[in-house]
Amino acid sequence: MRSLAFAILIGCALPSVASAQPAAELTGGTGTIYVGGYPNRIFVIDEATEQVVDDITMTLDGPPRGLTLSADGTRFYMQDRTFEQIEIIDVTTRRTIDTFTLSQDTTKVRIRGFRASPDHRYIVLLTDPATKEIDRFDIEPRKLVQVDLETHEVIRDIPWPDDEERTSVNMLFSPDGSLLYLFGREIIVLETEGFEEVDRWELSQLAEPGMGRLNFSFRYDPNEEPGFFSNIFRMQDPVQDRSLMGIARINLAERDLDFYTLGPAESVGSFTIAPGRQAAYGLLSQIGHYEFWTFDLAGRRLANRQVIEGRPRMRLVPSTNGQILYVFLAGNTIDLYEAATYRYLRTITLVGDMTTIFVVPN
Repeated sequence: MRSLAFAILIGCALPSVASAQPAAELTGGTGTIYVGGYPNRIFVIDEATEQVVDDITMTLDGPPRGLTLSADGTRFYMQDRTFEQIEIIDVTTRRTIDTFTLSQDTTKVRIRGFRASPDHRYIVLLTDPATKEIDRFDIEPRKLVQVDLETHEVIRDIPWPDDEERTSVNMLFSPDGSLLYLFGREIIVLETEGFEEVDRWELSQLAEPGMGRLNFSFRYDPNEEPGFFSNIFRMQDPVQDRSLMGIARINLAERDLDFYTLGPAESVGSFTIAPGRQAAYGLLSQIGHYEFWTFDLAGRRLANRQVIEGRPRMRLVPSTNGQILYVFLAGNTIDLYEAATYRYLRTITLVGDMTTIFVVPN
């Protein structure tokens, strides 16, 4: 169902969605936090005690790049530091179960992006091949390839839509693996038997008539419902010539867009959904000025915003019980804040810098 609602961006006087608890009782839940770290490991943190209880050592050279958790939560996929190899780790045993590369002899095949199928039978890679000749390097066009994860053989090259090569691509499988979505200026849908195009659309086609172009980025969120995407969008109001922001949620299977504006656009990023999908959080980050934002998704409004001390580079992710916000990036520390009040609680310090965080319920 399409809908358009307007709300005014309001200050921190409104109550937050989460409820406050005494600091002594406040923990993130009983999940596990996985942190990709230097030089070649994944830190395993018990969420209840906030202690590192294990670390997973990569077989390949680290740090783990492009660290991705599979849709069923059973495997980690990652690249090595050369961008030539993929390593697969079993989450339960915390051991490497496979590695592979497409590089061979004088041909280096660098992997610029990837997405594994939900059943773990194959992986789609964005590759960047280059062959060293006697007097030159022969650089091939970037291409999408389907690789069998058992044999490591290339099953097929996947043609670029409209024969237009891309330097990067954001991909997502449908929950049943029957479709592959390519995100860019348009959403292009490929069936996964022969990887032929079966549908495409622009977000503006799903919006209300007369609206400007929606600018919307697609990023994996473990708390989102499979087959859906939610994020902050920005658009230009063609009538009043102003830039607006709001929240959009896309049902990929139904080609349905539900969105509402919140007010004038601001540079809020790191949008992340809280457990239960009733709230979401964001970070406003400017030079010397940082804010937490809380979005009431059920009420379709901005619930709260507040200035915090912050740091120059940061992202956030909520705890498994939604009571704590973990702030991380560019360093070896994870700062903990109370989600209800934005109160700083404490810091987890690791022995190496980090790349990515996954907070997983047990």
